[in-house]
Amino acid sequence: MNRANWRTSVFGTSVTVFTVLIAACASSGAHPSSGTAPTQQGATAGAKPPAWIAKMDSGRTRISPADVEFMQGMIHHHAQAILMAGWAPTHDASSAIRELCARIVVAQRDEIGFMQRWLREHNQDVPDADVSHFMMPGMESMLMPGMLTAKQLALLDSSRGRDFDRRFLEFMIMHHQGAIAMVDKLFNSQGATQDDFVFKFASDVDADQSAEIERMSRMLASGSLAVPPTR
Repeated sequence: MNRANWRTSVFGTSVTVFTVLIAACASSGAHPSSGTAPTQQGATAGAKPPAWIAKMDSGRTRISPADVEFMQGMIHHHAQAILMAGWAPTHDASSAIRELCARIVVAQRDEIGFMQRWLREHNQDVPDADVSHFMMPGMESMLMPGMLTAKQLALLDSSRGRDFDRRFLEFMIMHHQGAIAMVDKLFNSQGATQDDFVFKFASDVDADQSAEIERMSRMLASGSLAVPPTR
């Protein structure tokens, strides 16, 4: 299932499921507000129900290994983005790039704090937002989708001014696309996103980083940040 399909599955089938729920309640004399959950037979075949429907069956929040893996992996992913964005003031970035980077740093630091709290509350291992290992060659096998290799980070770190602006945008677009791929994997995982916080957070990551990709792509297309191509 691609990203467009899981969005349709998660959001687009809610009307269908709710319609089936009303019909089932009408035939049994129950009212939708009574809390009666739809039966397995009443669900649309092959469709993934919204998270709030899944909760009605269980009566409690459930988390899956995919939820935990996503939160732990996204802490490392955000940490690298903060490392990259944190170079803007010291690498002669333009005012537009500095503004973008400042927002990335603030937003993703807050999100790391949220993910760490969520993991602690569910008695899971909590990764540190350590960035030192990102610069070490040979760590590529441990990287999440879209994360820069040590060589790519070194190239960005060696850049200044307009050169830094261009490479930062190119690399951060790739980085954000990796985060969206992680969201896609999560929503395609069996039993995942039944926890409200995971569902809402992953949905926000998808929406926010998609919007930033669009903005950064427009900045690149404007030509004002153009530098000679990397050889």
